[in-house]
Amino acid sequence: MRTLAALVFPGFQTLDFFGPIEMLGDPAYEIDIITVAKAPGPVASRHGQQIIPDNLLSSQTSYDLLLIPGGDSALIEAKDETLLQWIRDVSDHAERVMAVCTGTILLGMTGLLDGRRATTNKLDFNETVHLAPGVDWVKQARWVQDGKFFTSSGVSAGIDMTLATLADLYKPEMAQETATGSEYCWNQDPTNDPFARSAGLI
Repeated sequence: MRTLAALVFPGFQTLDFFGPIEMLGDPAYEIDIITVAKAPGPVASRHGQQIIPDNLLSSQTSYDLLLIPGGDSALIEAKDETLLQWIRDVSDHAERVMAVCTGTILLGMTGLLDGRRATTNKLDFNETVHLAPGVDWVKQARWVQDGKFFTSSGVSAGIDMTLATLADLYKPEMAQETATGSEYCWNQDPTNDPFARSAGLI
């Protein structure tokens, strides 16, 4: 049984969180999903759905996996050094670290991605990547793996990235079964990113 810390903060992007959780929650992987927040009480997504966190940042830093969703408010959260240090501490222990959309910027601002390849939301790319200048930002990528760090482009790309993470941790066949069971067409090519062109990045 692996433990997953699924970070939530006010205004997190709904599909950034629930898309990966749908994949990670497949019973075949035996992953204990633990939602984590800075403070007790309900945490509302960008669209108003509320999550009751299982743990607080102050409760624990030892998890096997970490998921960081994005959302416009992720850049506000990046100003909180307590949160940044928690991400560093959890990442030190974690087998895999996943970040979606602007959650990748949040992860990048910890310094953990310095010298590593990563990607983020293409529509906000030029307006955000300067916040983590030590990262080797990839303009055209659906997702990027660099060591144990998996980062993805915007929103739905987080599902593809999560399936790639599961394929890396377990077996590609298991990840495909999870995608098929969800009737999801898994984009297995990390370079297949038409949104980089439409956003004027290439």
